[in-house]
Amino acid sequence: MDTFAPSLPFAQSGVDAHAHVFERGLPLSGERRYAPAYDATLDDYLALLTAYGMTHAVLVQPSFLGTDNRYLLRALSVAGERLRGVAVVAPDIAASELAEMHSHGVRGIRLNLMEQALPDLGAQSWASLLDHVARLGWHVELHRNAVDLAPMIDRLLERGVRVVVDHFGRPDPALGTQDSGFKALLGYGKTGGVWVKVSGAYRCAAQGSHFVADATAQLIEHFGPHRLMWGSDWPHTQYETVTRYGDALSMLVDIGLRADDLSAILRTTALSFYEFDSEPAARNASASSAALQRAL
Repeated sequence: MDTFAPSLPFAQSGVDAHAHVFERGLPLSGERRYAPAYDATLDDYLALLTAYGMTHAVLVQPSFLGTDNRYLLRALSVAGERLRGVAVVAPDIAASELAEMHSHGVRGIRLNLMEQALPDLGAQSWASLLDHVARLGWHVELHRNAVDLAPMIDRLLERGVRVVVDHFGRPDPALGTQDSGFKALLGYGKTGGVWVKVSGAYRCAAQGSHFVADATAQLIEHFGPHRLMWGSDWPHTQYETVTRYGDALSMLVDIGLRADDLSAILRTTALSFYEFDSEPAARNASASSAALQRAL
């Protein structure tokens, strides 16, 4: 965990578009690949946001908690004015439950498909869910190796769903920007329906490589900075010993981007995409906080 925040050369008004909060003792998914043996609490995370000048953030449901989003919703109820959420749900979830999540600040669902069988997004159960997602104006967030992304992105765009791709698209670290999946991802920049998170580089970059600079430059060229968002990936699960919050931020700040590109990636894209410039979700979450706490 970070113990201090170094001075960083950017305006102190950022948005962290990808982080996780959890505690030991929460019910775990039976399909989990990993579960951390420590707490990453909302209080700890909010302190980091303040220390690093982050005004807003997006909490993503950890994969090891499966579709039990109660802890995520509780966090949103505590600090809804600063936070939005991305949930993990079963394809047969009721529309009313999605609407309730929306009122608490959830703005998308995540498909964490690392080491998982790829779902048939054309199946009726998925088609119905995706239609609900589209009607709510949500997005689907994809976490999968780059080589497998294109067919899923195609299917989601066909259903009229906005797509967010995690962690630079997760190219093979040995291939970096030469990964055929990463190259295919660049082609979706012209669709206007795909966003990419420049986050978690330690998951897809060879140590000592210039991957972050090269990949970010290519993503800006094909998507524009207005479709890129930075995320810390805090608390860096499985990489806790090799990186810290400040390292994740410096990763982007230190590659010498133009000031307006850096501002878009660190703030304005996510502010608009996650509707931080419109606060009814935060007000609704505050009004129903007591009821949610009882449910938990």
